[in-house]
Amino acid sequence: MLTSRTQAKISFWARRLECPVDENANYKNTFWCNRDLIPIPSDRRTWRWQDFAGYWVITGINTTPWTYGASLLALGLSVPQSVGVVVGVGLITALLAVFAGRPGSRLYLGFTVLSRASWGMRGGFWPVLNRIMTACVWMGIQMYWGGQAIKIILRALIGGPFINLKNTLPLSANVDTASLISFFVFVVVYLPLPMIPPEKLQTPFRITFVMITCTMFGILIWSQRAAHGPGKLVHSGSTMHGAVLSWNAVYGLQSLVGAQASGCLGQSDWTRYAQTPNSALFGQLVTAPIFICVTAICGILITSSAATIYGQYIWNPFELLMTMQEKSGSAGTRAGTFFAGLGFLASQLSLCQILNGISTGMDMAALCPKWINIRRGCYILTIIAIAICPWNYVTSPGTFITVLSGWSVFLSPMTGIVISDYFLVRHGEYHVGDLYRGNKSSAYWYVWGFNPRGFTAWILGMVPLLPGFVRAIKHTANGNGWDHLYQISYFYGFFVALVVHAALHKLFPAERQRGSSPFVLSESAEMLDRVGGGDRPKQDHISSKEMEVLEV
Repeated sequence: MLTSRTQAKISFWARRLECPVDENANYKNTFWCNRDLIPIPSDRRTWRWQDFAGYWVITGINTTPWTYGASLLALGLSVPQSVGVVVGVGLITALLAVFAGRPGSRLYLGFTVLSRASWGMRGGFWPVLNRIMTACVWMGIQMYWGGQAIKIILRALIGGPFINLKNTLPLSANVDTASLISFFVFVVVYLPLPMIPPEKLQTPFRITFVMITCTMFGILIWSQRAAHGPGKLVHSGSTMHGAVLSWNAVYGLQSLVGAQASGCLGQSDWTRYAQTPNSALFGQLVTAPIFICVTAICGILITSSAATIYGQYIWNPFELLMTMQEKSGSAGTRAGTFFAGLGFLASQLSLCQILNGISTGMDMAALCPKWINIRRGCYILTIIAIAICPWNYVTSPGTFITVLSGWSVFLSPMTGIVISDYFLVRHGEYHVGDLYRGNKSSAYWYVWGFNPRGFTAWILGMVPLLPGFVRAIKHTANGNGWDHLYQISYFYGFFVALVVHAALHKLFPAERQRGSSPFVLSESAEMLDRVGGGDRPKQDHISSKEMEVLEV
């Protein structure tokens, strides 16, 4: 048994470590609520159309779209066919981003809280846990590539001594000394970024999208001039034909759309900061498809030209820059790779925060809102990302990366559910206060806190894909029905979950399924907006009885 003194100390530190609460707040830190989970107030809605355009420039210009060409050419497509598939990827991604982000720009709620309506107050933890798990790995991988950007910069500054730095680590470590040093330098550089609130990230992101855009086009111009043209790769034809080529094209399309799945699924995490309901549309509908396509095309052209220069196809831009440093020690090469490294460093810092930090920080806040907010969630995510030693997955990917790449099998039905819930089931109407009530009085309590309709839709959209998923991992696919179903896994999971979720709510409607109510709980309204002047009291003056009301 703990002594009374120990209990008092624990209670004291528990209160001290609680997440900060705004002055005169209309909320309280509970098991369901904190500052980062409530509907974003008007003074924090600062993102304009230019900011969302910059967001999609940053998410469009990175190693993932850059290497789309490698994935599609490996499936037997020609360069023109690959470009056509990439255009399809950009357009589908744009539409998914618009539909998945609409709830955020209208209700000012993120995916984390919206999941409570479609999955149940307790069931909403399931999609959140899925996102946290995948984000921890991707955060580590993005941080590793950020370390490679640091390595490029240090090699440009220091030259031979760092390029030829002796590796003191064993082969089993899957990482060399220079890369490990660079990785931890990147971590140190990244650590201040979560201190900036999401509503104030526009300026760093504007600087980033200018830097990364100049970097990509700068490498493109250099490669075309050095190779005196685009090289032979752009003229290569398809290596597959007939039905095999068609299925490979479809598989490539859905795989690349799936690669954008996590960002599209969590669009509301960013659109809730929109200054107006339509602020995000230009970035989503115009910037997203343009820069996804442009980056993929530049990746093909640069790789093709680099093959003429160095005699090998180098799809990864970090590896290309390091090859340049190894092949030439001239001052011009060192200067060029230094500035390119700075561009990729800024990009990786932003990607870590955009695609992983903010969304996963909010997901972690949902697990323990009293003590975890977005900022603290970002740091917990960073610690886990370091602990998993991400270089093991990058340098020796094996089966794990195959599993991670196919994780859209589980995420695509979730995207279908969140879109179906907002547009087809509730027509944009939510009892917002009930999203913060963890008992039977909530409209989203359903059965013991779980919504059977949402789970049924997810299972039906996911389970039929598992045989093909497993066969792909084991490399035993032979083109049977399960394999073909897996080749359209993202589209199957998305549409089945979307339709089933809506149909079940139509056939078995929940109590208060439609209708809307404000964020302030009805039981707390009198406390928060007293009769006689309507002045809102400071939280310090709220009585213990009134506090108990807010604990609902």
